[in-house]
Amino acid sequence: MSCVGDAAPLRVLVTGGSGLVGKAIQHVVKAEGGAKEGEEWIFLSSKDANLMNMAETRAVFEKHRPTHVIHLAAMVGGLFKNMKYNLDFWRNNVYINDNVLQAAHEVGVVKVVSCLSTCIFPDKTTYPIDETMIHNGPPHESNFGYAYAKRMIDVHNRAYFEQHGRCHTAVIPTNVFGPHDNFSIEDGHVLPGLIHKAYIAQKEGNPLVVWGSGTPRRQFVYSLDLARLFLWVMREYPEVDPIILSVGEEEEVSIKEAAEAVVQALDFKGEVVVSFGSC
Repeated sequence: MSCVGDAAPLRVLVTGGSGLVGKAIQHVVKAEGGAKEGEEWIFLSSKDANLMNMAETRAVFEKHRPTHVIHLAAMVGGLFKNMKYNLDFWRNNVYINDNVLQAAHEVGVVKVVSCLSTCIFPDKTTYPIDETMIHNGPPHESNFGYAYAKRMIDVHNRAYFEQHGRCHTAVIPTNVFGPHDNFSIEDGHVLPGLIHKAYIAQKEGNPLVVWGSGTPRRQFVYSLDLARLFLWVMREYPEVDPIILSVGEEEEVSIKEAAEAVVQALDFKGEVVVSFGSC
């Protein structure tokens, strides 16, 4: 499904503007000159509105009346938090996404670009994966609440297009890293978690413990590169169907290789232990 939506000048509202990708978009827009002449960019944080509350979401959209939205806001967490609170991740993210897309519709937003996650893909699938495979089976059971909530954005977008002609879409990035990342060992993602663990291990003179076998392979995308791609999708990508934003398959690295890169970058001199029983 494709559509053409345009408005000039753009007034772009970014939800989740204080997070990893939001900060990267701010940098690209303000420091790199990514904004075009006459454009206005508004970056929201949780302090501006509780997007799980429809009244607050409507109010902030009425206040700014954007023409375009980059929707990054979400309840997020690491693997163990997801496993423990699947219901919360499902309900809260569904509330956020439904409120944002409905408020955008009510004020006449031309285009919403939402951020999905690779965890939305079926647990049992064939490779290479592509955008047509999102709904081919259940996601991994460890974070099914978050994964299904993110999947439903694609359903939202298709329904808004069919019923109201809204040109909303979504991007599916690989593992993001960069400035302003979440370095929590419990709630963070792979690279910032490894960096934090290596820092603590070096400071305390302990081994660096890498959970799991170290063999799973991942693709990583730098947050500033992803930010530039978000701007391209907002301006140029005409499809309602989501698009995967990733590096080439040859750029995949194993968790062990990622840990080795962190060790080298921090000049970590201690022992590195692969813990098969911790993942």
